[in-house]
Amino acid sequence: QVQLVESGGGLVQAGGSLRLSCVASGSIFSINGMGWYRQAPGKQRELVAAITSGGRTNHADSVKGRFTISRDNAKNTVYLQMNSLKPEDSAVYYCNADISRYGGSWLNYWGQGTQVTVSS
Repeated sequence: QVQLVESGGGLVQAGGSLRLSCVASGSIFSINGMGWYRQAPGKQRELVAAITSGGRTNHADSVKGRFTISRDNAKNTVYLQMNSLKPEDSAVYYCNADISRYGGSWLNYWGQGTQVTVSS
């Protein structure tokens, strides 16, 4: 069994910062790409940022210069540092990863989500 568990969400004022973490656990052989998505009420889930196993990153235009994705491969963990938060950043943030289990094929996994609320 493989699990992705997010943490670090919460309520913050506009202009503030939060750091999200997502730990992958279970019978993991290898992790390829990892990423963060978000979904606000009434909106589709959207990609916020992604990072390859080699550390190459991609950030959505709406968060460039404010959010930074990083990962610690030794800890099977991906982070999202969020600075200069805006009310429109409020959403449930989901962790996503492509994971290979021992003796298994590559599968895509989602975390349960963590709420981020930015007050104006």
